[in-house]
Amino acid sequence: MKNAKLQAFIPLFYLVWSDDLLTQKEFATLKEFIKSQKNLSAEEQEYLLSKVDISNPPSRNELTKWKSDIEANIKDKSSIKSIFDIAVALSEKDLDISTLEADFAKLENDLGILGEEVIQNFRTKSDSLTVNSQTTNNFDVQQLTTILNGKEASIINRVKSILSKPEFAYETSTDINVYRQTVYKWCKILADENLGNMAYPKQYGGGENIADYFAIMETLSYHDLSLVIKFGVQFGLWGMSVQSLGTEKHYAKYLKDIGSLKLPGCFAMTETHHGSNVKGLETTATYNHNDQTFTVHTPNKNAQKEYIGNAAVHGQMATVFAKLIIDGHDYGVNAFIVPLRDTDGNTLNGIKIGDCGHKMGLNGVDNGTISFDNMVIPKENMLDRFASVNDKGEFESPIPSDNRRFFTMLGTLVGGRIGIPRSALSAAKSGLTIAIRYSDQRRQFGPEGGSEVPILNYRIHQRRLLPHLAKTYAVHFALQYLTNRFLNRTEAEMQEIEALAAGLKSYSTWSTRDILQECREACGGKGYLSENRIDALKNDTEIYTTFEGDNTVLMQLTAKNRLSEFRKSFGEMGSLGIINYVYENAKTAITEKNPIATRRTEDEHLLDGEFHLQAFIHREKTILASAAKRIKRLIDEGLDTYDAFNVVQHQMIDVSQAYLERVVLEQFQIAVKAVEDLKTKEILTKLSQLYALSQLEKNKAWFLEDGYMEAAKTKAIRKMVNQLCWDIRPDALALVNAFDIPESCLSAPISQL
Repeated sequence: MKNAKLQAFIPLFYLVWSDDLLTQKEFATLKEFIKSQKNLSAEEQEYLLSKVDISNPPSRNELTKWKSDIEANIKDKSSIKSIFDIAVALSEKDLDISTLEADFAKLENDLGILGEEVIQNFRTKSDSLTVNSQTTNNFDVQQLTTILNGKEASIINRVKSILSKPEFAYETSTDINVYRQTVYKWCKILADENLGNMAYPKQYGGGENIADYFAIMETLSYHDLSLVIKFGVQFGLWGMSVQSLGTEKHYAKYLKDIGSLKLPGCFAMTETHHGSNVKGLETTATYNHNDQTFTVHTPNKNAQKEYIGNAAVHGQMATVFAKLIIDGHDYGVNAFIVPLRDTDGNTLNGIKIGDCGHKMGLNGVDNGTISFDNMVIPKENMLDRFASVNDKGEFESPIPSDNRRFFTMLGTLVGGRIGIPRSALSAAKSGLTIAIRYSDQRRQFGPEGGSEVPILNYRIHQRRLLPHLAKTYAVHFALQYLTNRFLNRTEAEMQEIEALAAGLKSYSTWSTRDILQECREACGGKGYLSENRIDALKNDTEIYTTFEGDNTVLMQLTAKNRLSEFRKSFGEMGSLGIINYVYENAKTAITEKNPIATRRTEDEHLLDGEFHLQAFIHREKTILASAAKRIKRLIDEGLDTYDAFNVVQHQMIDVSQAYLERVVLEQFQIAVKAVEDLKTKEILTKLSQLYALSQLEKNKAWFLEDGYMEAAKTKAIRKMVNQLCWDIRPDALALVNAFDIPESCLSAPISQL
């Protein structure tokens, strides 16, 4: 093809025949294009039409020559933006084909061909940004690990060292009896290392360090989660219920043996028909005046204790929650220590135990059912810190209000709602480490003529994993904040801490559920293999969303706490009051919702932490005010308060979600601000920005409806999320390695570096 004018059509021919997806209609479109060119002679048109004849395709050699001619004539690939640019490069320099530009542009559109994609066909490996993106270490990984571990670094490293021993090799037997015994053996090793009694007072053999106990639970969660739950039931729920609800006589009698695992036990609260509704429990503990004992009884099958960890095989005693009955009067739910088995493992008279059997996950935990048939226990077995029966057989309590006493009792157990989200966080870290390590090594597809590319280089794969990585870092610092508040709590702030714990338990466990699903899919078929551990992580953490309280119920609790600040204002709050509440803390122009602010799209603004936080605060306050206003209106219209809250339950979830997202972002920003090393601060800042913007993107419909942002801004946010994923990608491997998960715990072959 020596005619320079005809040379310009080579890129069209190459694209048509190298694309197996073009249809007969598209071939017809190309023929019409050729026939419409008035500057071509009949002979030239006939020649060109012969090159797009479906019945007479070009030979492989001719196709190769076309591509070679194109690549030879494109010297500056950066200047090529369309098919027409390639055509110009192929035609002789003194030939003016500018009149064809509009026709070529229309043809691109008619064929559905994107010029940018076309150019990629002619780029070499060295030209490709996707190929060139690679893993680097732009910060000190060990230093970031130190920041993540905080003050508990010593105990964390000690636990990791223990977990790395041969005795903690994963159990592979599918026999749940074998699995349960292995988990029990692991618990005994940990007890012998004085890790189980870490939170108990020193005078009873403990370490008197609750912060270390939480760190132990979180670190153990890099290993088998059945171990974590068994450990938590024994030393947390069983032991801490004795410590929190009992008095000195109970500590002296039980704590040392609980901490050494000499006395395995249970926490028997949940009943078949009463899960989260503790007040509705039906099991009774009736006081007997004649011999100063209690008779614990299960009145019907639906009142049996269900899903009780340690019950099916190992538990010898249980903290049982039951309604206290004295002389026919119900004094509400209280806690009692009830023996279940003797030291040889034989079930005692008056006790009936069932086995929950095989579960979706956590099959190393022996969950069971417990029923009581007029089981008699001595008076001293009542855990009497907040309520007791005196020598006259009268009910006594230092807390006069029944409601306050009930919630004070449950409030002492809030530690479980800190341990569970921290455990879930570790599972998310494990899944992300496996998935990101794999995607950094797994290669697939690539530019023509080049090698295959790590799948982590693909923008969509980054989109799948890196916002989750940012969220995991964010939740880490939020849970550190929650833990510190709990450890340094005052009576006045306990309700707020309990609400925050309930909310973050939900936020973290839902997040882990979603992260592990994405990690599984991101690893393809390899993620489906049990050897790569994501299946166990997924199955074992499924229950996290419903134990220690169903997440949806807990989110209602959190929302009600947030609404409590409105209670005194329900009567007088009108539209002006709502507006003042929403904007009372506004510090920047963005919160004024002026046209300039709602349209700002420059990078500096989109990456500004103050903009992020103010947007989160605005959403939180607006949703809260809206829910409060709606409840007030419903009550004013005559609806019962209970019914009013039922009507707005979906909004209550939004109230909690917005509140938690603000807290998580706020604590992430505070943590980043405290980092001194500039390189570490830089990567954590990017993660903070990615967390913030990905949440704004997720909630963009709300911001658009509210008028807080315009479409141009939400589109710019989407673009910036993509860019941050790209910018973070080189550090992704270092960021998961900073979790410092023992290789023996990761175990997955696809995670091996």
